[in-house]
Amino acid sequence: EELRAFLKETLPEHMVPAGFVVLEKLPLSPNGKVDRRALPAPDLGAKGAEDLVEPRTEVERKLAEVWASVLKQPRIGVHDNFFELGGDSILSMQIVARAHQVGLKVTSKQLFQHQTIAELAPVVVDAVRARAQGVVQGPVPLTPIQKWFFEQEMRQPQHFNMALMLEVEPPVEAGRVEEAVQALVEHHDALRLSFRREGGGWRQVNEGVEKRVLLQRVEVSKAGAGEQEAIEQVARRMQQGFVLGEGPLLKATLFERGEGKTWRLLLVLHHLVVDVVSWRLLVEDLNQAYEQRRKGEVVALPAKTTSFKEWAERLEKYARGEEVRGELGYWAGAARQEVKGLPVDREGGANTVASVRTVKVGLEKEETRVLLQEVPGAYRAQINDVLLTALARSLGRWSGQQRVLVNLEGHGREELFENVDVSRTVGWFTTLFPVMLDLGSARTPGEALRAVREELRRLPRRGIGYGLLRYLRGDGTEEGLKALPRAEVIFNYVGQLDSMTEGASRFRLTQEPAGATVSEHNPRAELLEVHGRVFGGRLELTWVYSENVHERATVESLARGFMAALRQLISNRSSEDAARLTASDFPLARLEQAALERVLRQHPHVEDIYPLSPLQQGVLFPALLSPELAMYFGQAVWRFGGSL
Repeated sequence: EELRAFLKETLPEHMVPAGFVVLEKLPLSPNGKVDRRALPAPDLGAKGAEDLVEPRTEVERKLAEVWASVLKQPRIGVHDNFFELGGDSILSMQIVARAHQVGLKVTSKQLFQHQTIAELAPVVVDAVRARAQGVVQGPVPLTPIQKWFFEQEMRQPQHFNMALMLEVEPPVEAGRVEEAVQALVEHHDALRLSFRREGGGWRQVNEGVEKRVLLQRVEVSKAGAGEQEAIEQVARRMQQGFVLGEGPLLKATLFERGEGKTWRLLLVLHHLVVDVVSWRLLVEDLNQAYEQRRKGEVVALPAKTTSFKEWAERLEKYARGEEVRGELGYWAGAARQEVKGLPVDREGGANTVASVRTVKVGLEKEETRVLLQEVPGAYRAQINDVLLTALARSLGRWSGQQRVLVNLEGHGREELFENVDVSRTVGWFTTLFPVMLDLGSARTPGEALRAVREELRRLPRRGIGYGLLRYLRGDGTEEGLKALPRAEVIFNYVGQLDSMTEGASRFRLTQEPAGATVSEHNPRAELLEVHGRVFGGRLELTWVYSENVHERATVESLARGFMAALRQLISNRSSEDAARLTASDFPLARLEQAALERVLRQHPHVEDIYPLSPLQQGVLFPALLSPELAMYFGQAVWRFGGSL
């Protein structure tokens, strides 16, 4: 604390070190200068109480509590980086929603721009609670992902679901469970959506609250050894039988397992009305609603945010603007037209859900911790960048191509409009867009990761524009995009599912089977699917393929190649290859890579200033590139960054 107090007299708050390392002496180079590369790396992943900078204001305190809850950390310091603690875009939505509940208005965009609490707190404002919306009813425009769904022309579109099997802590009052589920349907308007075919298309309508959700109760306590099979048999039936024109598209079954056992609650919803972010909201609200009804209280859930209906209407109008049209060059670039398809083992095989098989791989808990908390900081990347690099390297070695098109999924709740907040809105917001991963001349794992990272940084508005151009613009753009080569592999990392029911009092997530969520008669959109998640502290990756198209040995080899590439990135996190800088590491400096290389040659220790803020970098690099600018900016450099 004495060191910090001394430094605060000279340095701005955000420059005060988060940790200190005690050395007997400083390592010196042959010419007598400090050998910076020989300095030990501070262990910031295991901070003690003395290494954390505690919150200093009420806003910082609230943010620290929200971060600690979502990231499952016992304590958060104001200089801890959200992404280096394992944060991702999905968890950022939880931060936004929970901050709103404690009276703070935070946006996902702000969290990406200001990645520590010290940087974020000054831009946070008091949340303006949304007015009670009442029951939202009426026609709702289809969103891009919903139009994608109907474009697939599935044989059984009514059987395309999401499901959660929840462990229920006894004692359980079935009547109160039914009331809690009904409260979800009344509160979250999208759960009352219905869909009807009209002419050559589909129409979406928000229904009222007249229809009730009936909780099915199934006694399985007497089934003995056949209990699990009895549950799975009911689950298979639940997944079938939705009628898209009759909402609500939700089913709930309570499995009563007798005294001394936890019960099970299975929720099945059609995918048209829900996504992964929505599940987190629903489980949280289910716990709250049940406890309120158990105590005899009226259900009072957190205030609504912007309705799915308003979001879809705003999106439809926005898609026709010039801002979206300007993205067409990115999505229809010439390089994409040259990408070739993936190899297949069986030509002409029917790529159906019935032929699906899976290969599962994963990391151990300690490897996962390092991946989430150390690797992103080492490479100045996000976890998605790292995982996609491993995927691109594995696919590249298999196909013999340096370029591969990969469909990515995003949460889709982008901050496009003023006075629109969908952080606690249920619905299918997902964005689906093809990204071209080009490893080019990458020779090392670090170079491959930087190539992938740079491509994802160039992605306009995190991919939402592709769906707007492809499905909503309506000026012929969609036909041009439709004619381009299609991505034949999809990658989806849903984040840390452990946090979905963290701290839940009654309903908690399990990994038990919940039945087939998609009809076996439906076609598949891609040849390969790679789904990643963290559950039980371990990264799990599921590779999905059709046995009519690929041999199991082929996919197993791909999965092993992915894991080998991922472990190589993990093991190389302290290497010079990982530490190499690129121009995009200094966004405000507006450097070309060649200019950065020149600076690094002329000033060999300049890489040590990477922890400077973007503002300080923006001042420093022009000064290093020009002696005249150095004199002009000298005092500013001192003011913002100390003596350099």
